Amino acid sequence: MIVKLLAYTQNADAICAAAGNSCYSERPSYEIVEDIDSGKVLSRIVGMGHHSVIEHAVFTFSVEGVSRALTHQLVRHRVASFSQQSQRYVSLTEPTYVTPHTVEGDEEARRVFDETMDAIWRAYSKLEGMGIPAEDARYLLPNGCTTNITITMNARELLHFFSLRCCNRAQWEIREMADRMLEHCMEVSPIIFRNAGPPCVRGPCPEGKLSCGKPRRP
Repeated sequence: MIVKLLAYTQNADAICAAAGNSCYSERPSYEIVEDIDSGKVLSRIVGMGHHSVIEHAVFTFSVEGVSRALTHQLVRHRVASFSQQSQRYVSLTEPTYVTPHTVEGDEEARRVFDETMDAIWRAYSKLEGMGIPAEDARYLLPNGCTTNITITMNARELLHFFSLRCCNRAQWEIREMADRMLEHCMEVSPIIFRNAGPPCVRGPCPEGKLSCGKPRRP
């Protein structure tokens, strides 16, 4: 899995803070942004629940080598934009797939898994060799098949995404991706994402009896 931050709103902390302050000031945000205390202002405004101001910050990620099982979960986050590698137009000549950790740790399970994947790719290649178009041959391909995807979200949606997908109860692969995305976000916008992550970073776990019992550190 490779996760890269392609583009992001420069000086996002200050811009969002200025946008929030401009609602209560005679001065426009372009003047406020020059001398604003981003940490103090954002803590106050976001702490009041006014999360709309951080929608002014947008982040775009390139993600490579994740499974279709992951992207099926990812696209449920509707306030976002996605561009995914097409299996209609891209012929998958190499058998690249994600192997779950539980399978990797079991020699017999790994053998069954790999043999099945090899058989799928042989059949896929055979169909293409028979003249079957890639868009039809792809019906054989599994959820574990790797893909590349570009993701764009604003900061408000990212906070929601991290709250759900950085949780220990999230599926392991999407949790790993979310953790890497959060690391990138914290590097460029440390104030907006200061308390980002699963709910247990900020307070008690909302999962009740389903809680993992292992709160994650901020």
